[in-house]
Amino acid sequence: MIADVAGKHVYAYTGGRAFDPACPTVVFVHGAQHDHSVWGLQSRYFAHHGFSVLAVDLPGHMRSAGPALTSIGALADWLDALLRVLQVEQAIVVGHSMGSLVALEFAARYPARAKAVALLATAFPMTVSPALLEAAREREPEAIELVNAWSHSTLAAKPSSPGPGFWLRGMNQRLMERVAARGEPELFHTDFAACNAYAEGLASAAKVSCPARLIVGKRDLMTPPRASAAIAKVFKDAGVRFDTVTLDAGHALMTEQPDATLDSLYDFAVNGPRVGNG
Repeated sequence: MIADVAGKHVYAYTGGRAFDPACPTVVFVHGAQHDHSVWGLQSRYFAHHGFSVLAVDLPGHMRSAGPALTSIGALADWLDALLRVLQVEQAIVVGHSMGSLVALEFAARYPARAKAVALLATAFPMTVSPALLEAAREREPEAIELVNAWSHSTLAAKPSSPGPGFWLRGMNQRLMERVAARGEPELFHTDFAACNAYAEGLASAAKVSCPARLIVGKRDLMTPPRASAAIAKVFKDAGVRFDTVTLDAGHALMTEQPDATLDSLYDFAVNGPRVGNG
């Protein structure tokens, strides 16, 4: 579906079902240099099992008009604006990597509108090395190749994505290249710079009042499980109802462990955290 936010067209995949704001809504937010398609399995399942779905393309990414937004706070505000346009009063927000920071900030800034948040492959701080930032700006193909390699814990996850015939690393490589080709110059650098500059993570985590789930990959090299510990501690100290689920995967949770990721998200959406506080 196409919506208009502040005069800019926004694309959101609705999982093959017409979007109905009266149904419980789940919003899926992708990470850097990605688009809505990384949530293919998860978004379709939710859409056909009692939820309305918005798997968004962030501004400047694939089908959503630019310019790309340069801060996590601006992306959280944009998400709120989109939900207002679509008359969604509350939503479960699911974010991966950069998208997890957007989900976290959204829940902190708009507590009445965040029903729950699921943070996949999250970290705070989500720092990016100067060398990688420079590569993303000056040598984007090299940066894409490096990040794609670091995002996967195996060359051929079984049963792949989720069936035979898919090459996970190759598929992700082409997606990132396609986003680069269709986007504005230095888009990867814009995304990475927003993650690197985000300094409000712990303060925002302390403001979260809705249930939360952290989903981490035990083989993740980009945002290793220990990188989410600071957020988990703040949640616990603040009395947030949350839990942590660890999957046998790298950073690319949705493709390396598609069914396990879906199961964890759907369980969380229906039942909430498995424990009261961490």
